[in-house]
Amino acid sequence: MKINNPFRSFWMGGYECTDQLNVHGNRVDFLHVNSHFEYLREDYALLGRFNMATVREGLRWSQVERQPYRYDFSTFEKMLEIGWECGIQQIWDLCHFGYPDDMTPLHPQFAPRFAALCRAFASYHQTLLPRETLIVTPINEVSFMSWLGGDVAGTSPYCRNNGWEVKYGLMRAYIAGVKALREVNPNIRILTTEPLVNVVPPFDATPEHRDQATLHHELQYQALDMLCGKICPELGGQPEYLDILGFNYYYNNQWETVSNFRLPWNEVIMDSRWRTLTDLLREAHLRYDRPLVLTETSHPGEDRAIWIERIAEECSLAIEENLPLWGICLYPVIDRPNWDNLDEWHQAGLWDVDTSNMRRILHDPSAEAMLWAQQRIQKAVRSAYNQRHYRPQNKGASVSMASKPWAFFKDLIN
Repeated sequence: MKINNPFRSFWMGGYECTDQLNVHGNRVDFLHVNSHFEYLREDYALLGRFNMATVREGLRWSQVERQPYRYDFSTFEKMLEIGWECGIQQIWDLCHFGYPDDMTPLHPQFAPRFAALCRAFASYHQTLLPRETLIVTPINEVSFMSWLGGDVAGTSPYCRNNGWEVKYGLMRAYIAGVKALREVNPNIRILTTEPLVNVVPPFDATPEHRDQATLHHELQYQALDMLCGKICPELGGQPEYLDILGFNYYYNNQWETVSNFRLPWNEVIMDSRWRTLTDLLREAHLRYDRPLVLTETSHPGEDRAIWIERIAEECSLAIEENLPLWGICLYPVIDRPNWDNLDEWHQAGLWDVDTSNMRRILHDPSAEAMLWAQQRIQKAVRSAYNQRHYRPQNKGASVSMASKPWAFFKDLIN
């Protein structure tokens, strides 16, 4: 198991990069919707104020492979070139909700086509930056994609009550993709990005409701269990395919089964069923014994600064508890609109966007919160680093990684 931290910065910026078919059947391409491609140098330069040197970007499968097995990597090459010139490390999502027009996860050629894309992508990257550590998320949020496209007809393949079939197809492709990537370059790092959730029974729950909540909570790990071969071994999952565990966590990631009521996150007296982010991260680490990254987090509207502070406090506690948390990605770092209504902007980024000219506008309360958050994290890292080794203090915070040194945090405490 690889334990070296490949990230250039603890704090990361994520750019919305979906190229999906939305609920109306229209293709969206967020690389251009908020002019990120056109403003790439400017967007990267903005990150320097907050010492962010690592970003999440998207390859956009639907745009790269417009004809089967024929690839246009010109946009990717330009982004790679600018990233290199700006000193920015790019993590690449190969499939971020979008597939080629002739593909869905239920198609029998979906996995072979995706594996071929992975192979071509890794080979192309190696010709351009042979010494650069390549970090890849093959398919973003399989759990969410299988629900959105398989259960509620929100995207391709526009199914209902077929979430398992869509998830199975996505994971068949994911595993084939990891195998293809590693065949080209065994040193490629795999960053999973799954939602981190808490599903709870109602207060007046019946035994059936409690069982249902337990089941739905457990489902969040299904994709990872398939990737490591714990379930569905016929897909070819392997323990070594689990590398770095990324989790996406938002204010609405905890809900009540049956009613779908979202547990409020900012109450003076919290719902007794609410679980802290530290608790959820601990659960995931104990289950898989892998390093962790918070790969997406943000809040829309006026509470976004409060959310940043809350996340920083929680992640600081996780670090002080000796959980191997390697990074936090603010996602989106530049604002984005709704997939299904491009006139509705979320106001969730560190920078807003003036839609009349696409100018970036720093959200001052979020900027102040970020600076405080970075100081809070650094304080936690110093405290943990001074221990030199992990020393679990709370509920067996880490398992076999307990003897590993904190060398991967050395840059944060300089």
